[in-house]
Amino acid sequence: MEKSIESVWKQGFLDTNAMVIPKLNNLYNKKSIHIVDKFKKMLRINLIFLIIFPFVILPISFFVKIPIMGILISLLFATILIINKKLFKGLDKIDKNVSSYEYLSSFNNWLQPQILMNMKLSKFFYPYMFIAMVAGFWFSEHFQEEVLNRVFANHQFYLVSGIAVNWMLSMVLIVIVLAVFGEKLYKFEMNLMYGDITKKMEELIHDMEDLRAK
Repeated sequence: MEKSIESVWKQGFLDTNAMVIPKLNNLYNKKSIHIVDKFKKMLRINLIFLIIFPFVILPISFFVKIPIMGILISLLFATILIINKKLFKGLDKIDKNVSSYEYLSSFNNWLQPQILMNMKLSKFFYPYMFIAMVAGFWFSEHFQEEVLNRVFANHQFYLVSGIAVNWMLSMVLIVIVLAVFGEKLYKFEMNLMYGDITKKMEELIHDMEDLRAK
């Protein structure tokens, strides 16, 4: 019995769906894997930087005679490295044998607590970095001879136990500002480094959620 035009049309529509859905799933799978792999690569590069930087800044700081700054900054980067390496281990628990939506959502659920943790710590890290830099220059004989003596020679400072009060108050104010705006500074850095890929991930999750709701 020959098929009517209507039945042929319906069958063709069903066959088209049967072809499109696997292709669509495959497309989303590829996009999800690409985004997560790219994110992982960038995170690993960031960890490598945290490892290498102290080995670079430490000898340089001794060479230019500001060793305290080099030591303090190296300790800071070592702390950040330890914290992020522990968080990075959580990636191994993400199941890859799931749908693209579940895989991407699991990665995003792992990523957000890591960002939140670093954001909270940034309120301490930025002030610490500033204090380390100030301490490094302050206890440098070259800095004291070439800079402080000239500054004190040309300006009147109110000194308490040999410490310029105006200078110290300025330093304290900067530390407070860095502590208050530490999270915003971290968000700015995150947006510079990961903004594009984060946006793509959010858009892909949103697209898949829309398709799942239909």
